[in-house]
Order: sequence, then structure tokens, then C-alpha cells
Amino acid sequence: MLYGASALGLVLLLARPINYDETVVPDYTLPDPLVTADGRRVESEREWTSGRRAEVLDLFQRHVYGRTPLPPSPIIYEVFDQDTAALDGLATRTQVTIWLLGRRDGPAVDLLVYRPNHVEGRAPAFLGLNFGGNHTIADDPAIRITTAYQRDANADNGEAARGRSARRWPLELILKRGYALATAYYGEIEPDHAEGWRTSLRAAMSPDGDATAWHEGEWGAIGAWAFGLSRCLDYLVTRDDLDPQRVSVIGHSRLGKTSLWAGAQDGRFAMVVSNNSGEGGAAITRREYGETIATIVNAFPHWFTKTFNNYADREGDLPVDFHELIALVAPRPCYIASASEDRWADPKGEFLAGVGAEPVYQLFGLTGLGTDDWPAADTPVGERIGYHMRTGPHDILAYDWEQYLNFADKHLR
Repeated sequence: MLYGASALGLVLLLARPINYDETVVPDYTLPDPLVTADGRRVESEREWTSGRRAEVLDLFQRHVYGRTPLPPSPIIYEVFDQDTAALDGLATRTQVTIWLLGRRDGPAVDLLVYRPNHVEGRAPAFLGLNFGGNHTIADDPAIRITTAYQRDANADNGEAARGRSARRWPLELILKRGYALATAYYGEIEPDHAEGWRTSLRAAMSPDGDATAWHEGEWGAIGAWAFGLSRCLDYLVTRDDLDPQRVSVIGHSRLGKTSLWAGAQDGRFAMVVSNNSGEGGAAITRREYGETIATIVNAFPHWFTKTFNNYADREGDLPVDFHELIALVAPRPCYIASASEDRWADPKGEFLAGVGAEPVYQLFGLTGLGTDDWPAADTPVGERIGYHMRTGPHDILAYDWEQYLNFADKHLR
């Protein structure tokens, strides 16, 4: 299907300024997720799950995120804190160190878990990475303060940062709705800077622990963070008070890209939530609206495999687009969210990724979004694929969480 404006719009884009004008979005044709590498049409759920899905996943591995190595051994974990009356009795708090490679001399991450005390049996859970450290998500004096690298070196990241990001993690809302919340600091998995891989997970998992070279096609930081999410899930499924069949993965911004990639690779995640993930996440890259491949690989060269750099200003040559990333989640529920003032992340392009994934959900007899009309702000839509555009800036707020909880109630209760 052909989308976009006109040949005139394409001419205007030759200088490639940042585009926020729908009338100069270039004409583009999306890759068809239901056409195999040898040109055959996928007609059934079986053909998708037994063949075409692996082809699409491989394209993302080779051209976008890199290939994630298999975990070398089972994780080792150690609970170092548990309080059955946390948050004034609302929840049981657990803090656990997870050694990601199954050895205590390797990289590790602290996972913080709050489980609602009023839920009988196994509780469903949301799992996501945070930006500042576990101590920033709640004003709870017992949460361990991270000592890992902080991207914002000018911020006070010690005791004064406790609870700083609580508005992004509305614990009372989540817990009272009957969901556990588990979170870990992404900087403990890999520091978010171009050389961060040399001292963290990717170097530890490279051949012979080699931290001297990062080769074309090898995984980037998003792959490493997604790997960490799956290792956190390895721990959560061992608990008899959490439901291993109802763990949703969630992320905002670059961690929304990460949640999508984690969910695409790890079918154990029951639901996938992407909040304001934009370029390299949910947004259609061929639209060349807001952030582009050129701008993202220039600013954050470490997030993707080096091969992705080859598509800067050549989006049309990328053999996949990000509607196919949403399709990799099928038939599980997937929620995509935008913000009206976050033009950099291309809200319409995020919605269109859900539209483009619809044919794969239909193979399973499911309705995805069920519409190709971009909804007004604050108007959630969708069935197995959910979408809303919240009024306001690039952020994740209580309104967003309310929609994710409603979506989880609909599909996971």
C-alpha cells in the first residue's frame, strides 16, 4: 500500500531537515509481513509461526538490533530484602540481586518487586526498566540506592533522588488494581553511553570476554537491556505468588523500544506495552517524520547493531519496518501509546505501525486495532492491539497506566 504526500514532498526532503509536516511525508511502501523471502503469500497461522515469523525476526536481528546471544546458564539470584508490610501494608516488597550470566563474578542487576497483599493466589505483574535507579520510583527508604553509572551526571542521584520518578510509577494505582510491579535500573545492565558496553553485559558475553571490538551485526544496548528483562522474568517465574503466564513487559521512550524487542524475542511475556517509543520502536521509519534513523544513530550509536547505520537517509532500503516489530508480538496483546506534544516520536507513525500489524493478528482470527482512523487525543482504541495518544508531552503518566491496566484486565484476567 502506498502512503504519504507527493513527489514534491520528496524533493523538499532532499536536505533532510527534521520534518513535522504531514504534507511532506514522502510516498512509501511498507514491506508486507505476510510475503516470505521467496515471494510466497502467508495464508495461515501455521505458516506464520512455523516459517515467516522467524524470517522477520532474523531481519530485525541482522539489520536493526543485532543478534542476542542465548543465556549461557541459569541465573543465580539472592533475595536481600523482604517486607510484607511495605507501603503502609499495601504490598510485600522484595529486592533481589540477579546475576545475569549465572555466575557471581559477572554482571548483575537489582530487581525491585512490589506485590499487592490483597490478591489471593498468583498475581499478574508488570515488569519494566527504569531510568534513574530503583530508589527513584518510590519514596521508600528501604530501596537500595544504585551506584551504577547515571546518564545525567549533573543530577543528585543519591538520597535526594529517592522517589524522584514516582509519578511515572503510580504504585498505589497499580497495586490496588491487583497487579504486582517489578522494575530494575537499565544502567546496571549496560551504561547508556557509547563505550558502556566495554564494562558490562555485552563485553562479558563476547567471545573470550573481549571488550576491544564491537563488530557489524552484533547486538546493541537495546538488545542488552532486553536480555536483562528476560533474565528478570527468569526470576519472576520462580515465585509461587506471581503468575508466570501473566507478566507484561512495559517501557517508555528508549525503554519502550526495549520492551518491544524483549517481547518480540521472548514469548513468555504475556503482553507488551510500548510508551512513546518512536523511531527504532513503534514508529514507521519510512515516514521520515520527527526523529529519523540518521538522527538516532548519530545521537545514540550504541543502541542498535552497527548495520542499522547503513540506513541513515536510506529508510526505504531497510528490509523491514516497525509495523513488523508489532507483528512479532502476535497473537499476544500489544499496546502502543503516543503523546500529542511528542512530535519527535511521530504519534501518527506509531499508530500506523499498529495498523500495519493487523494482517498478522487476523491470521489468528483476532482483531488488532480494528480501525485505520487515527483517533483524537485521549481516545483509546483497539482490540488485541491497543492505542492511545495522551494529551501532553513525552512522558509516562497515570493516564497511560490506567489504559494499560484496563487493557490487561481485558486480556489477562
